[in-house]
Amino acid sequence: MSAALFQKFRENLTVQNAGDISISYANITTRLNKDFWDQDSDVNHRRQVGSYGRKTAIHGISDLDMVFELPWSLYEKYKAVDGNGPSQLLQAVRASLLTRYPKTTIKGDGQVVVIEFSKFSVDVLPSFWDKDCDGYRFGDSNDGGSWKVCKPRHEISAIQQKNNDTKRNLKHVCKMIRSWKNTHGVNMSGLLIDTLVYNFFSQSTDYNDKSYASYDKLCVSLFTYLGGLDHQDYWAAPGSGQRVYSKGKFQPKAKKAAAKCQEAVDADNEKKKAKLWREVFGRSFPSEIVTGMVTESIDRADSSRYTTEQFIEDMFPVDVRFDLSIDSDVVHEGVKSERLRRMAEKFSWLPAGRALRFHVEECNVPPPYQLMWKVRNVGAEAERRKCIRGQIFADNGQHEQKEHTNFHGEHYVEAYIIKDDVCVARDIIDVRINA
Repeated sequence: MSAALFQKFRENLTVQNAGDISISYANITTRLNKDFWDQDSDVNHRRQVGSYGRKTAIHGISDLDMVFELPWSLYEKYKAVDGNGPSQLLQAVRASLLTRYPKTTIKGDGQVVVIEFSKFSVDVLPSFWDKDCDGYRFGDSNDGGSWKVCKPRHEISAIQQKNNDTKRNLKHVCKMIRSWKNTHGVNMSGLLIDTLVYNFFSQSTDYNDKSYASYDKLCVSLFTYLGGLDHQDYWAAPGSGQRVYSKGKFQPKAKKAAAKCQEAVDADNEKKKAKLWREVFGRSFPSEIVTGMVTESIDRADSSRYTTEQFIEDMFPVDVRFDLSIDSDVVHEGVKSERLRRMAEKFSWLPAGRALRFHVEECNVPPPYQLMWKVRNVGAEAERRKCIRGQIFADNGQHEQKEHTNFHGEHYVEAYIIKDDVCVARDIIDVRINA
């Protein structure tokens, strides 16, 4: 049964708006070819790069990348100009694209020209093929301007070769890790995920030829591997060797995922296993299992009771790219005690009758953005009181949410950061109350 669930999970991660993405790539390429090559082509001189180009992206991807190769004579021109040549190059490419998208927000940003569509953005990297270094030379307008080299072709080739060696398991796993990181708010870039999964399959061939039937044990091994890595500022990307920087410490959440995966492997029935896998990977993991001729939900026996709950994935694309951390002050009879996360390390349950002030501890999302909250009550007492809640609502401007420990149950509070109509950061904190 687990094999069928993992296969369905992988299918659920497929990018569903690939047609719209392809049209945008083609239109951008057509415009740039007309202006810089005097050609009518929607494919020449373009390379899809990033997660989408490596074919490890999942549904909800909001940040797409493409390299557009320009004539070498333009490199010589902009390298020789007075002032910031890379900045002037970005403005020339931006001006070209504005003729195709006059009402769309288009801006130069360091190394790329960013086109902001309604459901995703495309970062166009104007570049020049440099055969001497076997890579693309591109401009960086920061700090007065400079010229650098990237080698996405080598990265795509290395990932594809390892994917072939592992019977496509590498790309499947890369997509699954993206679902985990978006579910649990783990700030990891797509290239870092692909690099670490590549390294996992490189250090052992145990799962190279395995099928979906072995994905349960594969997940335990993979998260154990990720959780056991020493912190590094960067890793070397496969193929190119370029530095892939770590934005934060993913290891603690990977260790928790490894423990949850092992719990799923050890569970004594398929329904419990599926529920645990869904806790690891989120709502893209199948919510139903088929036993005989009966289809069962793994969420709740009576799902009609939980119709008040909302899910951020149904409201916005989720593409975690920043860090968000929330905590809560615990107050009893007007006296503030320890923070909730610290108390949870000492006590399994929080007593009733406490006031809680949830607040943002850390957030590195550049403003402007919108903060949203979700408070979810779980358990028989919550059902009896008809106080399940679970709606997602906007912050009142104070970056805090006040609650009380009124009744028994394993509740939780979750926070989300929405920027440019994408959920780019999230965090969750459990509130276990013992009346």
